Amino acid sequence: MRIENTIVLVTGGARGLGEHLSRAFAREGARVVVNYHSSEERAAALVAEFGKHRALAVRADVTDALVEFSFNGDARPTLETLTAQNLTQQFEGAVVGALNVMQAVAPGMAEVGKGRIINIGANLFQNPVVPYHDYTAAKAALLSLTRTAAKDLGPQGITVNMISGGLLRTTDASAATPDEVFDVIAAGTPLGRVTTPEEFADTTLFFASDWSRGVTGQNLVVDGGLVVD
Repeated sequence: MRIENTIVLVTGGARGLGEHLSRAFAREGARVVVNYHSSEERAAALVAEFGKHRALAVRADVTDALVEFSFNGDARPTLETLTAQNLTQQFEGAVVGALNVMQAVAPGMAEVGKGRIINIGANLFQNPVVPYHDYTAAKAALLSLTRTAAKDLGPQGITVNMISGGLLRTTDASAATPDEVFDVIAAGTPLGRVTTPEEFADTTLFFASDWSRGVTGQNLVVDGGLVVD
């Protein structure tokens, strides 16, 4: 996929979906910077597995207010209980975190005249099978930031895109999801199954490669066809 020796920063790259992203890039020969907040042992284990000449673990809270999220419909804030704090916390995690990273990496990318920024979204704001109000509102805002950033950074040779998954089977975040929910989603999906983290991670390789050099400001939904955008 033409990403050999490309330096790739994966935020939250030691656990959950982030770990699958780190593994996908390492498999294709990229040099992976595994960012972590509290998963030091898991990050160190990945670096040891990939090889210290191919990977580096870096501790940092990219949001200044890291938000842990679990896809558990029974525990979610309903519309009646939703608070401004719920919305603010998710906005800090999804939007401000992405902004912090983009501001950190854009100058270096601009200096070499090339760069790829890939934000991680969700299909839930297009198809709220479970109404996670705060989470989906933040991801919708992230799409807007992705598109305006693409406009701003395009002249510097930097593309900015978003990849939106559905509920993935299974990550740390979706571990609390009942099997019945997965079954309902699978039944409504053209492929007849729930997308895996590995499948989602493979899609990011395209946006990180030169094959996507003519694509920016886009949102690709990777959910087996559940949502047709």
